[in-house]
Amino acid sequence: MSPRFPAEWEPHAATWIAWPQHEPDWPGKFEPIPWVYAEIARVLSRSEQVEILCHDESVREDAEACLAAHHVTERVRLHVRATDRVWLRDSAPTGVLGADGALSWCHWGFNAWAKYDNYALDQAVGEFIAGVTGVERQTPMRPDGQGRVVLEGGGIETDGLGTVMVTEEWLLSGVQDRNPGLGRADYERIFAEALGCPTTIWLGEGCVGDDTHGHVDDVARWVAPGVVVLAHEEDPADENHARSLDNLHRLRAARDARGEPLRIVTLPFPRAVMMDGQRLPASYANFYIANRAVLVPTFNDGNDRVALNTLATLMPDRPVIGIHAVDLVWGLGTLHCLTQQQPRSGRP
Repeated sequence: MSPRFPAEWEPHAATWIAWPQHEPDWPGKFEPIPWVYAEIARVLSRSEQVEILCHDESVREDAEACLAAHHVTERVRLHVRATDRVWLRDSAPTGVLGADGALSWCHWGFNAWAKYDNYALDQAVGEFIAGVTGVERQTPMRPDGQGRVVLEGGGIETDGLGTVMVTEEWLLSGVQDRNPGLGRADYERIFAEALGCPTTIWLGEGCVGDDTHGHVDDVARWVAPGVVVLAHEEDPADENHARSLDNLHRLRAARDARGEPLRIVTLPFPRAVMMDGQRLPASYANFYIANRAVLVPTFNDGNDRVALNTLATLMPDRPVIGIHAVDLVWGLGTLHCLTQQQPRSGRP
């Protein structure tokens, strides 16, 4: 029997993050980033264990001091483990549950989004996490027998009921090609076998400025069975408009694994966030659903309140908490990109 990829709102045993240490990811703006991480850890540790990878002993000491300044002393554990970057959504393994409710890790191959050369340390993060947790690790293989499947967690979004959302830009465009030679049917087979998701909803493109070339977690997210929030740009002059309108049409035509149509709720985009002439992938859709909170990136924008209120209405069982992300997004990712949940073992 295939495993089940649980939805993010299902119970977590822990959230994994990696303490920031690669200064070139935030050129000229690294100094405030550890304090943003400390605030994230503070909110998360209220309701779940926070497991933090630290590049070396010096980074561990810096993290410990920063966390102490934020009074984060409980439900947090630091591990000295070298990483290339901090985006554990993509380099860490994906937690799935067996028919008996037991957790196992789906450990994808990782090649730094088929864009960067330095990823040897990140490639081994899955093995380390499996060892720390004492949980079995599976390594999905390509259907054509040509090695491991290379994927990132930010590209797959599930309702926990057998449906996964992905984008064509990420997997089918030929740019930053993770698995040369694989096509739509191959990926659908991988999702069915490795994640227990027999239904794949294909969106078109991700958001402008996305360094990953099309991760779904910047544009469309499940918030409940049958309910998807979509980042939608209403200004026809903005490059995100055509992309998000196409995704809206696709979602309206889609059915989930139960054969049901979707309820689609739109989130605005913030104003374009620019740095050194580069548009950054600022999106409220990059929120993270913790056990008893929803952490939402905010951008000092009038739409911050709209996004927070919309998500609060959709997830009334959790407080919705804004985390300032104007500096954070200079690293080309925000809250969902830097977190990876460890699902709690047990039947739903």
